[in-house]
Amino acid sequence: MAFPMAEAARTVSASERPATKRVGPGAWVWAPLLLMTVVAVIGVQYYAAPLGVRLRHPMHAWLRPSGYIGQTAGLLTFAGFLFMWLFPLRKRFRKVEWLGPVPRWLDIHIAVGILLPLLGAIHASFRVSGVIGLGYISMLIVCASGFIGRYLYVRIPRTRNGVEMGLSEVNGHQRAMLVEIAEATGLTVVDVQEILKVDNSPAHPGIVQAFMQMMRDDLARGRAVRRLRAQVKARGRSNPESLKKVATLARREMALSQHARLLDATQAIFRHWHAAHRPFAITAFIAVTIHVVVVVAVGATWF
Repeated sequence: MAFPMAEAARTVSASERPATKRVGPGAWVWAPLLLMTVVAVIGVQYYAAPLGVRLRHPMHAWLRPSGYIGQTAGLLTFAGFLFMWLFPLRKRFRKVEWLGPVPRWLDIHIAVGILLPLLGAIHASFRVSGVIGLGYISMLIVCASGFIGRYLYVRIPRTRNGVEMGLSEVNGHQRAMLVEIAEATGLTVVDVQEILKVDNSPAHPGIVQAFMQMMRDDLARGRAVRRLRAQVKARGRSNPESLKKVATLARREMALSQHARLLDATQAIFRHWHAAHRPFAITAFIAVTIHVVVVVAVGATWF
């Protein structure tokens, strides 16, 4: 069944449009990672040496936990921990939208979370134990689980401001995309629907079933886009820019359909993930805070 053009082409503000695939934070993440990798490589002999040998190593004053590089890494790690807690606040309070969209904050939140374990390891000279060891293990768990959280988060249809979309909004955006694809390819809306048809999934999948279906959906989008490209080329419309635009729209339309179909399951899994993720994040933050307070109280700093 074709959708009416007038209804499909309704205009929406930029903030109401569905969030699209975002590009990662970029060089400002890779540059610190490269710098920390260089420090780790340069200090590999120091880090691999027993504690007694480290005391006489020429780089001990720089790489020890209270050294110039080691403690600077520790300060940056603590600052990163404080920054990480700004993301939940940004999600909770809509009055601070001027600080930027939630999806962008999520990208930065994940990027900082990737940097923290290596920063913490450099600060600890790659030796962790006691309370800070507990905090470091918690941080590693939080970092690893963060990738799962992002995988789930982007599968809940949202506007560019990070607000969850209702099914009626999702359907409206799907109709608009189908019409736009049809106009760009010369196909009918019915043909486009048939090519991009979403496979049925279990009505109430369990956690494992839902994850398996999400991965099948990811693969299905690629196959459907290739079929659509073949149909467009067969009609003699092989302009590279046009094909790129059509492929992007097709992926977005299929993603909306797939995500909406598994919305209840995704939201349920995300709630369970959040309940497991938060205690480890709190444990890591408390352990690091205690460590910082003790270090400053005993004066074990270079500044």
